Amino acid sequence: MINKDDKNQGQDRISVMVVEDNEYMLDILVNSLKRMGFTRVQRCKNGKEAVDYLKLTSRGFSSAVEPIDIVISDLVMSPVSGVNLLQWLRDDKASPNRFMPFVMLSGAADRANVEVSRDRGVTDFMAKPFSVDNIYKVLQRIIDSPRQYVTTQTYFGPCRRRSKAGPPKNVERRKADETHATIVYSKDKVEKPTAPSDVWLFKLPNYLKQKMGSNAQRQPFILPEDVLASAEQQLKREADGFLDWAKQFLDNLSRQVAEAKQIAGERTQNFEEINLIAHELRGQGGTFGYPLITVFGKSLYELTKPPCRQDDANLEIVKAHIDTMRAVLREKIEGDGGEMGQALFKALKAAITKYSAKPPEQAAS
Repeated sequence: MINKDDKNQGQDRISVMVVEDNEYMLDILVNSLKRMGFTRVQRCKNGKEAVDYLKLTSRGFSSAVEPIDIVISDLVMSPVSGVNLLQWLRDDKASPNRFMPFVMLSGAADRANVEVSRDRGVTDFMAKPFSVDNIYKVLQRIIDSPRQYVTTQTYFGPCRRRSKAGPPKNVERRKADETHATIVYSKDKVEKPTAPSDVWLFKLPNYLKQKMGSNAQRQPFILPEDVLASAEQQLKREADGFLDWAKQFLDNLSRQVAEAKQIAGERTQNFEEINLIAHELRGQGGTFGYPLITVFGKSLYELTKPPCRQDDANLEIVKAHIDTMRAVLREKIEGDGGEMGQALFKALKAAITKYSAKPPEQAAS
């Protein structure tokens, strides 16, 4: 068991890259990691910036460019998404380390997004809203129980079977033992097997534990409760910044609605922007004690996913979501909001029902 007076087990030797196109959330993630003792953090504002940096580490251009040990990346980014960044890291010859742990972070933790990340070789998937405890438990798994890597003709990445008991019926067809596989002890051999039935399993040393030092190798990675509690409290204190950030996003939503109403024809660009903003809102509210923002943001996200209606009636539904979320921020409604929260739910549901049923040509009346 860790000595509680020891605030650092060697995690300050591990370098973490955080990739997030929302600068506010990027600051939050970086600050949370540093409060947990992960002081070597590289910030990237999108997937392209991350690829460019990682290329430099593989070429060794400069001693000032620090190699990366773990990547934590948002999913929805432009011009290079989190999935594209992951695929580059796993498959490209310019990748500095195809075995690097990769954590996907997203408010769109839908089954489809989880599955596509899994199929590209993600190590772990962390949903927004997140907490310090969420981040800690993911990193704890990566450090103490690294996933064995596997390669076939169609897949390279961490083994997707998490326990000896195996996955549910009809989900995983690989045999439970290793007699069918070729065991590989070097990370230098990552070519595709020659036959479709071939499976290679990589048995590699725990590099992260080695990097953390000899003491870390003899004990589990456990942070003292006071360190985690302090980091969680700091995260909650940053809620005031969230209010300003969320108001700016709601202002942008209002602008998109106003612009779309001036357009007689196709409004695809406006609705795509509305959907992206809704995605951001649904991923953040719960992190800062405003779960109703997450709930209403998710509702707006689902209603504006393409192909969605682009008529005036749907714009009124968007406006109803904006008004509801503004009320949450104005009144600083935390948690479920009690009676006021229930009233907001009912009012929003009534607006959705009203404008969903109304013909487009009557929506503005």
